Amino acid sequence: MSGIKRAENFPLREVRGLVTDLMQPKPWIYWPDFLVSVCLGWASLAAAVMQPYAGWQFWVAFVVSALALYRAAIFTHEIVHLKRGTFKLFRAVWNMLAGFPLLIPSFTYMGVHSDHHKPNVYGTKEDGEYLPFGAQPPWKNVIFVLLSFFLPALFLVRFLVLTPVSWLIPPLNRKLWESMSSMTIDLAYKRPPPTKMDGDYWRLQEVCASLYAIAAVALMIGGIMPWKVLIVWYGVTSVIFLMNSFRTLGAHAYRNPGDETMTVAEQFLDSVDVPGGVISALWAPVGLRFHATHHLFPQMPYHALGTAHRRLAAHPEIGPHFIQASRPTLWHALKTLWADAAESQKSPKGS
Repeated sequence: MSGIKRAENFPLREVRGLVTDLMQPKPWIYWPDFLVSVCLGWASLAAAVMQPYAGWQFWVAFVVSALALYRAAIFTHEIVHLKRGTFKLFRAVWNMLAGFPLLIPSFTYMGVHSDHHKPNVYGTKEDGEYLPFGAQPPWKNVIFVLLSFFLPALFLVRFLVLTPVSWLIPPLNRKLWESMSSMTIDLAYKRPPPTKMDGDYWRLQEVCASLYAIAAVALMIGGIMPWKVLIVWYGVTSVIFLMNSFRTLGAHAYRNPGDETMTVAEQFLDSVDVPGGVISALWAPVGLRFHATHHLFPQMPYHALGTAHRRLAAHPEIGPHFIQASRPTLWHALKTLWADAAESQKSPKGS
């Protein structure tokens, strides 16, 4: 048995009917939220560079930079779900201020994440954003978290070294697309050839991210910018990946070993909401603490997810389903995942 919660009686049509007024994204929320986050993040990183490592000012600036840039970076999730052809300026500005300097241009998430929401892909071996964390040895989940400290190096090598070389060696470019161009949790994921779902101008994004990296290193070699910028950048991006790894582990139950497809309602029951408060908004920013609700309504803007969750959780018939898909804290979600993983190992079949 895979441990997947079946949802034959889930009132999906009724649920959708209760939130039809919440589907319109509001630019006047997106723009200030992102701009304040990204500007605070880079200003704090600059402040950290100018402070000695041992001083409390350095660590305050470092933490603020990591939290603010984490929030700014997570807007890539919204970009994927925004209607094609809309928010064009926002997409471009996001890449220029966050995607390129963090070496995570939006094409690394486009397509891949859209597949994650498809009923015939979600939870299967074709889903790069799903691993059976709840049905595998718990130590593998620890390894997943520790990999966060190496990911910035992989992205740096990808865009600083391998991308320019690939312009001269086309086969390498194809290999980079397949194995080093996806923001996934499955490092063995092989990305299919690019389609419209991967976004417009992905090659231009690749070039720009590479030029950002080359320019930064050139400025440091020329003595115009201190090497400490690279050290602090690496530390901040490592913390961002670390926080996101914990958020990822708390986002789903991960009970599917990869051999079964799941309906939208079953995706919901395999996902997790942690409504929380200010703390939840820090480790799961831009609405991602309502991950189960998001899987019911992928096109719903992040600023409406909290309202949708509260409205549906209070419904007498629908509310019990939301209780099943909710955890009081991230710690509770992680403990539940660990217990599920440990329990799965008691059976020879991992059931």
